[in-house]
Amino acid sequence: QICNQHNAEVPNLEQALHRMAQTEPNLDHDISWLLLPSYWAKMVVALISFLCFANSYDGDFVFDDSEAIINNKDLRAETPLGDLWHHDFWGSKLSSNTSHKSYRPLTVLTFRINYLFAGGFYPVGFHVINIILHCTISVLMVDVFSILLGGLQFTNKGRRLNLAPKTSLLAALLFAAHPVHTECVAGIVGRADLLCALFFLLSFLGYCKAFKENKEGHNFSIFWVLVSVILGAIAMLCKEQGITILGLNAVFDALVINKLNLLELIQKLLHKDKSLENAGLLRKGLLFRITLLMSGGASILYIRWRIMGTGPPAFTEVDNPASFADSLFVRAINYNYYYSLNAWLLLCPWWLCFDWSMGCIPLIKSVSDWRIIALAALWFCLIGLICQALCSEDSHKRRILTLGLGFLIIPFLPASNLFFRVGFVIAERVIYLPSIGYCILFTYGFSLLSKQAKKKKILAVAVLGILLINVMRCALRSSQWRSEEQLFRSALSVCPLNAKVHYNVGKNLADKGNQSAAIKYYREAVRLNPKYVHAMNNLGNILKERNELQEAEELLSLAVQIQPDFAAAWMNLGIVQNSLRRFEEAEQSYWTAIKHRKKYPDCYYNLGRLYADLNRHIDALNAWRNATVLKPEHSLAWNNMIILLDNTGNLAQAEAVGREALELIPNDHSLMFSLANVLGKSQKYKESEALFLKAIKANPNAASYHGNLAVLYHRWGNLDLAKKHYEVSLKLDPMAPGTKENYNLLRRKLEQLQKKGG
Repeated sequence: QICNQHNAEVPNLEQALHRMAQTEPNLDHDISWLLLPSYWAKMVVALISFLCFANSYDGDFVFDDSEAIINNKDLRAETPLGDLWHHDFWGSKLSSNTSHKSYRPLTVLTFRINYLFAGGFYPVGFHVINIILHCTISVLMVDVFSILLGGLQFTNKGRRLNLAPKTSLLAALLFAAHPVHTECVAGIVGRADLLCALFFLLSFLGYCKAFKENKEGHNFSIFWVLVSVILGAIAMLCKEQGITILGLNAVFDALVINKLNLLELIQKLLHKDKSLENAGLLRKGLLFRITLLMSGGASILYIRWRIMGTGPPAFTEVDNPASFADSLFVRAINYNYYYSLNAWLLLCPWWLCFDWSMGCIPLIKSVSDWRIIALAALWFCLIGLICQALCSEDSHKRRILTLGLGFLIIPFLPASNLFFRVGFVIAERVIYLPSIGYCILFTYGFSLLSKQAKKKKILAVAVLGILLINVMRCALRSSQWRSEEQLFRSALSVCPLNAKVHYNVGKNLADKGNQSAAIKYYREAVRLNPKYVHAMNNLGNILKERNELQEAEELLSLAVQIQPDFAAAWMNLGIVQNSLRRFEEAEQSYWTAIKHRKKYPDCYYNLGRLYADLNRHIDALNAWRNATVLKPEHSLAWNNMIILLDNTGNLAQAEAVGREALELIPNDHSLMFSLANVLGKSQKYKESEALFLKAIKANPNAASYHGNLAVLYHRWGNLDLAKKHYEVSLKLDPMAPGTKENYNLLRRKLEQLQKKGG
């Protein structure tokens, strides 16, 4: 509502509130709730939002953080900044067929700034920024909810009035402490949603500023409308959902600025009534502003489509099984079931999971499935709210319900599968913005109950209890996001049918060296999803290391049958076949892996080992050289080249390769050791000694380092030092091959020298 006062200024905020209360129903009137000044209300909201997620500040990089941050080359200083505008969120080229087409360059830019300021991948800085962003957004929500719940009105001095201070505070607290937000705040990749929400809200508040100097809605600021469009574009460059703010601004303009009655307008349109101007459609510049919003949105989407370059991303059936169902009925019924589950997560955010794919939610395939009840309940509630929003005689009620439904539904549309297939079943992060609508509806419902209730304080205590439970749930859930082990295990009870959950638990255990436990979870993942090639590959890898080669080969062979371009599985299959001494098959598997992944240094390394076993030395050296060209820091490939050249008597070439390797990897003690051996054989004793001592300093408990240095001293004639290092080597490894014999030879020589001296 636009201020109608021309001649007299409002003396103070209290009088303005009193006047508005006389002309329009006041949501705060019947709420037994503390009235705080705006500054203190925002401080309380900031504090609560901080308390909810503060314990996630020192968490690790978990789940998608590895791919989006640690493995993303766009964060590194050596990557040109311009590449961010041509790559997706994960650092892949947008033009690539494997790209997920998630274009969020501004979010990646903030990750890059984090990385540069921290001087590396230290998660604390990343987490702190996420917490600060959520606190900032929650504080902004006080202003946003005051407009959505109380209306838009300014004093003659241009100061915006908060006509619903109690309900806006309650709604902001509900938003700040909603447990479904944990993924966005405690998971670092959730920053995309946080940044998107920040600019989403700024766009909305900017649009409201367009009417600051307005008198009766006849004048407005084109500048602020354009600023709102630009902020909407920035929101979309943080995450795709951001574009929906332009639609919400249009809805807000129609309902709040122009006070349109949608039902009346629909009736006039159906009856082809020519008095549309009287209905408010053409007055106050509404059509012009909506044209600006639509033109801006269309331009942004067109540019986004051109940048994307190719068609939509290619997702698999395990990502979103409903979208691959042949039957339109099955697709529709399951999409609606997913909507009901999202609604339930807003109402009761107790069962939260980092991933809801891979069998977590079995498909509904017939109307006899009892889960149909959830769909019926969802649409019963939605239709009831829509009818109230359209048909109520109370304009205040119509406005709040329509805005609540708008903020609930419109930001969710990009994740709804209606316009394009998405790569998930349910994702808690996409509910961050729609939760604004939920908070509006919840708060409005609370105000209606307070109006009817006789014991208003009991109702207020109940709401405070809900807030307290939510704060505790946020703290508990954010602690589960601190490490992958806690996060993955927390999902086992929520989604026991999710193969990816078992896979991730198994992978986490395998990374910690607990192979026996990892095997159990990998087997369960394969049982739940017999086509889960990554679980087969990892399980086959562990079985290969445990020398259970037959089963490993069966699993890896099945994996490459299911996914013929799975390069890692082809390489691992080659390793198993090599161990089974089926060399021709192994070579073929390695080359198949390289065919599907041209730049595959580890595969070239293993191919080199195969050629070395077959005494095809030139081929082995070429394979290892390819590995080092593709990955200059590939220490094992360098080492094997030095050792092979050393063993075949090519000392000069071995020395040259060793020096080249150490220039690229100067602190690698294994390379120092290998080059020291070559230099010792070439009688470059002093240089060899220096490298041995440097290697020992880096790795003092390596028995072979001390043993080979002892051999050097033995040859050199420094017998006392040779004796000392032989003894250290034998102490570290009494069974070290050759060391005991060399030590005995040295002792006999020392005894002979003593006798001669005597």
